[in-house]
Amino acid sequence: MEKITFTLDGQTVSVDPGTTILEAAEAQGKKIPTFCHSTKLKPFASCFVCVVEVEGRPNLIPSCSTVVGNGMVIKTSTDRVQKARKTCVDLLLSDHYGDCLGPCMSSCPAGIDIPGFIKHLAEGEPRKALELIKNNMPLPGILGRVCTRPCEEACRRQLVEKELAICHLKRYAADYVSESGEEYMAVPEPSTGKKVAIVGAGPSGLTAAYYLQLLGHQCTVYDAHEAPGGMVRYGIPSFRLPRDVIDREAAVVGKLGAEFNYNTSLGKDVSLDELRKGSDAVYLALGAQKASMMRVEGEDVEGVLPGIGFLGAVSHDENLKIGARVMVVGGGNTAIDAARTALRLGSEDVTILYRRTRKEMPAWEEEVDAAEDEGVKLDLLAAPVKIERNADGSLNVTCIKMELGEPDDSGRRRPVAQEGSEHVRVMDNVIAAIGQGVDATMADGVTLERWGNIEADSHTMRTNVPEVFAGGDCVTGADIAVTAVGAGRRAAIAIDQFIMGQDVVGDAKPYEHSMGSLEVIPQAVFAKFNNTDRIPMPHLDPAPRSKIFNEVEAGFDAEAVQAEAQRCMECGCRDAHECRLRGYATDFDSDPVTYAGACREFELDESHDSIVYESHKCIQCGTCVRITEEIIGSHAMGFVGRGFTARVKPALDVAMALVGNDGLEQIVENCPVGALTLKTDSVATLSPVFKRPEVG
Repeated sequence: MEKITFTLDGQTVSVDPGTTILEAAEAQGKKIPTFCHSTKLKPFASCFVCVVEVEGRPNLIPSCSTVVGNGMVIKTSTDRVQKARKTCVDLLLSDHYGDCLGPCMSSCPAGIDIPGFIKHLAEGEPRKALELIKNNMPLPGILGRVCTRPCEEACRRQLVEKELAICHLKRYAADYVSESGEEYMAVPEPSTGKKVAIVGAGPSGLTAAYYLQLLGHQCTVYDAHEAPGGMVRYGIPSFRLPRDVIDREAAVVGKLGAEFNYNTSLGKDVSLDELRKGSDAVYLALGAQKASMMRVEGEDVEGVLPGIGFLGAVSHDENLKIGARVMVVGGGNTAIDAARTALRLGSEDVTILYRRTRKEMPAWEEEVDAAEDEGVKLDLLAAPVKIERNADGSLNVTCIKMELGEPDDSGRRRPVAQEGSEHVRVMDNVIAAIGQGVDATMADGVTLERWGNIEADSHTMRTNVPEVFAGGDCVTGADIAVTAVGAGRRAAIAIDQFIMGQDVVGDAKPYEHSMGSLEVIPQAVFAKFNNTDRIPMPHLDPAPRSKIFNEVEAGFDAEAVQAEAQRCMECGCRDAHECRLRGYATDFDSDPVTYAGACREFELDESHDSIVYESHKCIQCGTCVRITEEIIGSHAMGFVGRGFTARVKPALDVAMALVGNDGLEQIVENCPVGALTLKTDSVATLSPVFKRPEVG
């Protein structure tokens, strides 16, 4: 049989007669996107995402249905072709309603597979849960206690009654495995012989070291303190975060091969230039440990303490002496921690002075409640203006009453001083807990921003010095620990690319589609869930606990964990990691609002014994319709309606329950998105094993 000869992207190719352009391209190793094509079916050419350019033809043509002809000159990836494909994907996204990932996972700065690990806990598999967590975050015992829980703020369960206790569940997985006596240890890749110096043994530095060790690189971690943890050790009291939890999770990093040099300060004991010369790359995770000033007259007198300095001193000595009357200035978690710590040191009268109302306090509400339960008093809408030290060592603190005015840049109403409201309060100590700043002046040669933070790329964490990377609070300013962890992981991936001679592009960021914020989620999404109370975290009794440093939260038991885990709504798509629409949207950097307009509504059909049909995710490719007609020999699925309102439905627009079982698995298997899935499928989870990401 005489071959057909043609040109494909500049190469001469010969194929058998009747071969389509798509078949010929795939035989040459060229990947052309397609939604509606299946080797089991006749070409349909409905999605038009497989178009190519043929010389001499004015219009782009679908490669799946066009047979190659002699002398054809075909181009599969010109700018015109790519633009057309992107348009097709953008149009499909504009009428696509659903989530790629659960909102909890999307809102987690570390990208933890939250629905996945909770599913393991619901099934009684805490070790599997921990393995999945550690794919993205190596400090679950720490963050399970102190994370500010952006994941829970996004949890859709609160549309039913109350958000899921995600952090408590994460803590349980970590504690259970550790207490079993068989700590989870991931298996690192073979040694690369490369060395990385990490400055800072806080959450970001520990995270970077953990993943770089898994990638086969030798890390040396330097820290100015005598023990690991950074701000989670020296800025958070032990009654919230026991030190043995920090030690055990840092020890895992050491068991992977990382070396730790404590009591070593950058700029004093070792210079950045020395680290650069002795390593293939450097990661700066310096934290934000410089206390902010109150800008109050007399704040430098004896008896006035910085909040971070106070908590750090208590971390070294929980028998520290402090006065009976203590005023803490500030409204964040550090202020709450300082006040509760003062009680445990023996203070009899502890007051938090805050210039706004309780509603505006940035501290966790439950931590404020805990402080009040223990005896801390809140003095709201007040601020200090002057501090004087008396001969007996007491402090006269001149305060002024405030009222709320117009919103400021933070969105909160600005506190305005009330004239003539000055009054004096007598205190033994004042603790200033109004924030922290960054001191990175010892990082010679690294560009700093105007506020002193290190300037680094937010995705790769690379600085102006090619082999120096930076992340965490020293880049963002004082922020939450999970954000620092996310930066450490991103930095590890980018550093690996750099020292292995690859392009430094950082971790791949797949496209994420979302149904939107809590305010716009239709009732149909959560209507099937019954009210089930959130499992409360057991606590020590307030009165006795306020005198000791024992951990306040007692932790969940196995029964509580399973009950809480089963409250998960399993938001997210069962087919997220195989969905072609998501894959192509990532490839083409697509935007769902490019063609914003009318969009299909949420419509879930779970009436069938084995199949779930989510028509709001359907892209009208017609594959399921054609499989039922051409392969199964039935009319179980069909098109209903015409034009923009046309939908793929069970035949005659009946419920899926009335569709037979013959061949249904073929329909599910060939659906290019997550519209048709099996009930036995779980919400898609990440791999439990951290590996070197593929580039390109």
